[in-house]
Amino acid sequence: MELQKIERDFSVCKIAHIDQIDFSQEFVFLSKTADEASLVCETKYTPHNVIASESGWKALKVSDMLDFGMIGVIAKISNILAEAELSIFVISTYNTDYILLKAESLDRGIQALARNGYVIK
Repeated sequence: MELQKIERDFSVCKIAHIDQIDFSQEFVFLSKTADEASLVCETKYTPHNVIASESGWKALKVSDMLDFGMIGVIAKISNILAEAELSIFVISTYNTDYILLKAESLDRGIQALARNGYVIK
């Protein structure tokens, strides 16, 4: 399987309101539950009204379009990264998945995935 390295810096945020989110940007991942609203965006576009924010994330995109019937794609990737003792944050979209790693762990994560047959571009 092929993964694409996204050459951007990301932040994971807890937000109170969506009014300052710039939805015109290429990467805006918003989720809301009864307990919270979360945003993942490029660090330079982090809204000023966040409750909490953690920056320093990098992303890998699963290059293939994923079918809902595919089983274990994220499980396999997350197991490899867990064995390398790396923490991840996963975002799923309709078409594919994104795996976020802390910037200082990205190279180790890429090496671990490459050793297990993943191609990173």
